[in-house]
Amino acid sequence: MPSIVCRRAFTFQPTTSLPRPLSSRQQQRIVQPMTARDYSAPVFGSIPASKQKYVPKSGTYPKGFMASGIHVGVKPSNTRKPDLALIMSDTPCSAAAVFTQNRYQAAPVLVSKATLQGRGGEGIRGVVVNSGCANAVTGKGGLEDAEAMRLAVDRCIDDSSSASDPNPGKTLVMSTGVIGQRLPIQKILSKIPLAHSALSPAHTSWLAAATAICTTDTFPKLLSQPFHLPSSGATRTYHLAGMTKGAGMIHPNMATLLGILCTDAPIAAPALAPLLTHAVARSFNSISVDGDTSTNDTVALLCNGRAGGSPITTSAPNSGDSADYAAFQSILTSFCTSLAQLVVRDGEGATKFVTVRVSGAPSEGAAHAVASSIARSPLVKTALYGKDANWGRILCAVGYTPNLPGDTLMPEQTSVSFVPADGSAELKLLVNGEPVGFDEGRAREVLEGEDLEIWVRLRDGVAQGQGSGEGHEARYYTCDFSHEYVTINGDYRT
Repeated sequence: MPSIVCRRAFTFQPTTSLPRPLSSRQQQRIVQPMTARDYSAPVFGSIPASKQKYVPKSGTYPKGFMASGIHVGVKPSNTRKPDLALIMSDTPCSAAAVFTQNRYQAAPVLVSKATLQGRGGEGIRGVVVNSGCANAVTGKGGLEDAEAMRLAVDRCIDDSSSASDPNPGKTLVMSTGVIGQRLPIQKILSKIPLAHSALSPAHTSWLAAATAICTTDTFPKLLSQPFHLPSSGATRTYHLAGMTKGAGMIHPNMATLLGILCTDAPIAAPALAPLLTHAVARSFNSISVDGDTSTNDTVALLCNGRAGGSPITTSAPNSGDSADYAAFQSILTSFCTSLAQLVVRDGEGATKFVTVRVSGAPSEGAAHAVASSIARSPLVKTALYGKDANWGRILCAVGYTPNLPGDTLMPEQTSVSFVPADGSAELKLLVNGEPVGFDEGRAREVLEGEDLEIWVRLRDGVAQGQGSGEGHEARYYTCDFSHEYVTINGDYRT
């Protein structure tokens, strides 16, 4: 009766039996305790090895701008990490900003909006940022706290024009962290003079400021570059620097994301807003980590003109500075795209950086909408994490894209491919509405990589240049969904 003996052997569990072997994931949890996950915000000074390549060792920063990052302890559990940043210009700046479209806008968003509107985008001197508390949905007291931060920085500015200025607000305010909690405002206010005295143009100071604005980020996001404009050619060098933060609660309108951009190029206030709006639409508003739009999202651009040259005042085709406007628009958009991509690469729990490319659309807006639908699909993102070439989920996300013109999607003309980052041939999954028998082994190899492009052609012939008219394209940047994303956000407040 061997079968009966076998049943008894499997059902009888004596107390002296050996424990079951641990799975590899259980072993990993023992080796790496929950308090030291390498995909959540690291211990200060500790950046995951895979992310260190994104942290610059040096930089070239705009003339007249300085930065600092100091420790306040906004969050009681933070005993070391800088959490108060200050970025200042030694001369007044023209400025513009793009803010969250969330209806529950945080106090610093409202204060910064009022500051920019009150000054007409001129005379701004800097930005103060705290991390650890968002100062969002905090009522009248939260507004007073944001105003107090602005005023404390304004008082540090040695500016003889302040006494006669009818609009004394010269500082933009940003906050990021937990929603619904009041700032430890006295702690912050007492340290603002120290942050001001610590201002420096050195790379280390810019990096400290970029670190201070982080929350669940695993690395500070800082970029800088020199550039030239047509009117002065190579005889005059300008500089652009920027920092951003964000790893979760990332989705357009503005996508918890903060960004501060500074340049020493001479750009008048009226020209700044359209320049920034154009750049943000193709960068920070073309990324998604989890589909959530924060209450605090803000991207600000400050220009002090300290490098000299003819000012950019308009984009009008017949104006003398139209070539400079077009050149700076391209430079700013590319720069913002690079910063936005760093946010996606640091997505909470993410293991993949994914470019969603949609071509052959009747308009850029339609292409952008389809790409956004794919990028925010939980089923697409989980399939990518599982290295599953489930192209049906991609097509499904294309099909439910809202508010598209009726002739945007033609199923019999739609194609879907994976494009490997190593330059090898694309892996075709669907061609002109017909499934393609593909090698599952190669598909898994493609999905093993850290970088991947999903290419959807809505009009395959048009996308490849075989037709005319409808050939608009858009790119969107996203990441996968992992178990770790749930873990990080399950214990965010602790």
